[in-house]
Amino acid sequence: MQVRLNWTPEQWLRLSIGVALITITLKTLAWWITDSVALLSDAMESFVNLAGAMFALRMVVVAQQPADEDHPYGHHKAEYFSSGFEGILILGAAIGILWSTVDRWLTPVPLAELDIGIALSVGSSVLNGLLAWGMLRAAKRYRSKALEGDARHLITDVWTSAGVVAGLILVKLTGWWWLDLLAAALVAFNIAREGINLVWESSQGLMDEAVDAQTLRDINEVLEGFVLTRNGHEILRFDHLYTRRAGGRCYADVHMHMPGTWSLQRAAALRLSVEQALMSAVPGLRATIQLLPLTVEAHFEGPHEKME
Repeated sequence: MQVRLNWTPEQWLRLSIGVALITITLKTLAWWITDSVALLSDAMESFVNLAGAMFALRMVVVAQQPADEDHPYGHHKAEYFSSGFEGILILGAAIGILWSTVDRWLTPVPLAELDIGIALSVGSSVLNGLLAWGMLRAAKRYRSKALEGDARHLITDVWTSAGVVAGLILVKLTGWWWLDLLAAALVAFNIAREGINLVWESSQGLMDEAVDAQTLRDINEVLEGFVLTRNGHEILRFDHLYTRRAGGRCYADVHMHMPGTWSLQRAAALRLSVEQALMSAVPGLRATIQLLPLTVEAHFEGPHEKME
């Protein structure tokens, strides 16, 4: 499979849908041949991959819609719904796997053709691993929460398959059929943990979480480059920096203090230069800069990002 890092988020998610269909076929066939609960759990997670990728694709399209009268700040937060939805699907799959494990414990069934089942599971894991690697790099480039959520789920799927394969190999070597159930239960708990993490991170995004530490450092570095001093005193400084993230878009609000004798034209031109420098340093950033004289201080009760 050729991996193209210049694909758009929509193209990556369409590829994810295609790979999910292939892995569903491979894993379902593996379960059908072997009658392994662990392989059934692996196949169930692939159905979650498919549903998650389809929903993520829809949310990415919505997130890229321009601002309108009802949504003046755009639709960028739609991606958080995708990540949260996928987390909920993962939790549902974990519950279904545990239910199947209990049912098989009560009514044991002998396993068959484990070699074929293991081979099919390994093949699907290779596809998911390559796709997840490419999607994670694209998610970082586009700052896409939907891509990141889908990629992390695929990575979980790879580890799931690895655990299933290890369990089936032990079953084949020892003849202990209950190891198949143990592998399935471990898979359930592992993907449940990932689902909880996705739901939590999505909720934080919807709560206007601040930008990450690296982005904040980039913003501070730009602002510090514009600070001016005269005779040991700052005549141009910044304070009360607030940041938040909405999907692939970042926002920064900051106060810029300057001498009150400067003309409005000079102040506006400088503000434009700062805004352009910020947007060049941090792709997807929208900055709001309030102009204030040096002698005026604005006070806020809430915490804000500190200038370093």
